[in-house]
Amino acid sequence: MQLTFYGGADTVTGSCFLVDTGQTRILVDCGLFQGPKAIRQRNYESFPFDPESIDFVFLTHAHIDHSGQIPKLIKYGYKGPILCTACTADMCGALLPDSGYIQEMEVERKNRKARRTGQPEVQPIYTVDDAYRCLEYFQPVAIDVKQELIPGIIYRLRDAGHILGAAVIELWVREEGGTDTKIVFSGDLGNRGRPFVRDPENVWDADCLVLESTYGDRKHKEPDEDPAERFKEVIWKTYRKGGNLIIPAFAVERTQDLLYQIFGLMRADELPPMDVYVDSPLAIAITHIFGANHNCYDDEACRLLAAGIDPLGLPHLKMSRTAQESRRLNEIPGGAIILAGSGMCEAGRIRHHLKHNLWRPEATILFVGYQAEGTLGRYLLDGGQKARLFGEEVVVRADIENIRGWSAHADQDMLVDWVKRFRVYPQQLFLVHGEAKAAQALKERLTRETGIIARIPVWKETVTVQSGLEKRQKLTQACHRFWSDLERYLQEENHSYDDVLAKVTEFQQYLARRAEGAKKGD
Repeated sequence: MQLTFYGGADTVTGSCFLVDTGQTRILVDCGLFQGPKAIRQRNYESFPFDPESIDFVFLTHAHIDHSGQIPKLIKYGYKGPILCTACTADMCGALLPDSGYIQEMEVERKNRKARRTGQPEVQPIYTVDDAYRCLEYFQPVAIDVKQELIPGIIYRLRDAGHILGAAVIELWVREEGGTDTKIVFSGDLGNRGRPFVRDPENVWDADCLVLESTYGDRKHKEPDEDPAERFKEVIWKTYRKGGNLIIPAFAVERTQDLLYQIFGLMRADELPPMDVYVDSPLAIAITHIFGANHNCYDDEACRLLAAGIDPLGLPHLKMSRTAQESRRLNEIPGGAIILAGSGMCEAGRIRHHLKHNLWRPEATILFVGYQAEGTLGRYLLDGGQKARLFGEEVVVRADIENIRGWSAHADQDMLVDWVKRFRVYPQQLFLVHGEAKAAQALKERLTRETGIIARIPVWKETVTVQSGLEKRQKLTQACHRFWSDLERYLQEENHSYDDVLAKVTEFQQYLARRAEGAKKGD
């Protein structure tokens, strides 16, 4: 069995992994490449595999760097199901047509330039129609349920806690000799304690693990840092300066998280009298999808709903759907909180708001999410003094702020902890979806704390997946892990003798019942 890294290797974006069992070819994710021009150019090239040869596609979540090439995949010959959670399917129904529109507009701009310079014109990666056409192939599946894909292959989706509907993919492949090899794709693992989404579920075993490393070299916040309190400080500081607070926000999850936080400040009477605008048709559509998927909410959001409180029901929230409504926001000199996309400032209405506010010392630009290398957002965070927007050089006089604790990604501590919770460690661990520095830092820490020697694959690299251990070997390893944990626990003075003894006895009784049942079977 082979595994090929067609994306998410050597870069954070473009996630795409091919599992080839010899009889069945399974693609996990098919995302757009984002960031520097050389990386984005990969989107215009032919797939490095034949789309018609793929039997199944699993989608971990709806973000464009994981889903954004699915319309192209369908366009060039894939005709099988796209397996994902129901919420992910709903979100792709909004995200992919929007991406198709962006492709069309981008190519129209490029072709105008090509015609002026006598260069050949290019075709869009896919169109809005292509995006709508691909949606009929989406097949929502239940989460936390083992299901047979085909004879010899079982799969299960687990909650990844990254965005609403995000999943970890578990695959069990029956190999010759009857041994099952388990491959786990983490997708993007989420940060803990965030609004709406549940924390990532633990996975107990794997033979091969493909793990994201986006924040493999960072911790989101210092122990004494409170992101909500910091957000309140930035809002009040901007209000006192008399300017606008401009927040580049991803349409999925981040916009809804911010509305949740602003609503909380309003309910606590800690919000200054500032108007709040969501200037993104896509974010507005995703917010409505959130409202239709209460079954995916975490316990805190469910408790609010049970009490009759809509966590997204911010009174007096203003939605800017049309271009005309968006342009009117550029005339506001101060006193507004404006959430607009794209989150990395590479496209969308946020670029207009930056043009009209970056040069104002009374304004604040607040980043609340990951900014990839080569993006305008990263440039501003790194201290850029001038930004080129719509053909103009705009000086940066606004305050540039950053709140890291709200990232939708797990940080280094959380990634390491998630791996350490495995009862059976993977024989192979591949670090993907991270910049080189982040992946290397995570690799070194995993080696120190778990003994696992992780690998950092390169783009298009193919590896052989080692056959899985026998179940007896896995259970032996799990028991050794349990005994080590128990010994550490017993060294603590505050343990409960009665509770521990009861659990040990309960397990011994379970083994005795199993042994007795085996005797009766004989």
